[in-house]
Amino acid sequence: MQPFPAAEPAVARIVDLAITSRRSVRGFLPDPVAATTIREILAVASRAPSMTNTQPWRVYVVTGAARDRLSAEISASHARGEEPEAEYAYYPREWRSPYIDRRRQIGWALYGRLGIAKGDREAMARQHRKNYDFFGAPVGMIFTLDRSLGYGSWLDLGMFMQNVMIAAQGRGLDTCPQAAFKSYHAIIRRLLNVPEEEIVVCGMALGMADPEAPANQLRSPREPVEAFASFLDD
Repeated sequence: MQPFPAAEPAVARIVDLAITSRRSVRGFLPDPVAATTIREILAVASRAPSMTNTQPWRVYVVTGAARDRLSAEISASHARGEEPEAEYAYYPREWRSPYIDRRRQIGWALYGRLGIAKGDREAMARQHRKNYDFFGAPVGMIFTLDRSLGYGSWLDLGMFMQNVMIAAQGRGLDTCPQAAFKSYHAIIRRLLNVPEEEIVVCGMALGMADPEAPANQLRSPREPVEAFASFLDD
């Protein structure tokens, strides 16, 4: 495969568009995604860098009846108020500014789009439970890592997942990475035959965004470069 010509502006615009148009979609159309397309996306994503080419990622793709069984069992468990402890901490033990401020901003913006009032815990739980139906997407993915690997492999998995999302975007598909699945690792392990030596990291929905879904009208803000980058030249 030949690399893109570095000086070609049109190529840069295509790549930039795939990155900047990506968003976390929370409402999908039921239209199926061809198995060949899913395989193609994963093959492209596998070009992600990894520590000494260890390629530590594992992904379990669920569609059809397999997807429905997984969604139904986890959703039922959540509806019963069961949310087992995850095998790793995704959120910080203590929130502080500016991170808690950004979290609250996007959270209330989303609930506002959905018509969920502050303090309506039942409505919040119903919305959260939509995670376990992959927000209606026809394709679900569960990502795992071998427990014996270190922090570096988690970085590698993140780069692989980003590649999955960008490759999907380039094919007119949408995604939503979902840490919500991490708590239901026991159900996932049993239904998908995930071995004990693998830790369930997260899920991801894949499909075509429903343009009528209120949640999909939300566009999350980003900080300017000056807010997170330092430039040193001597």
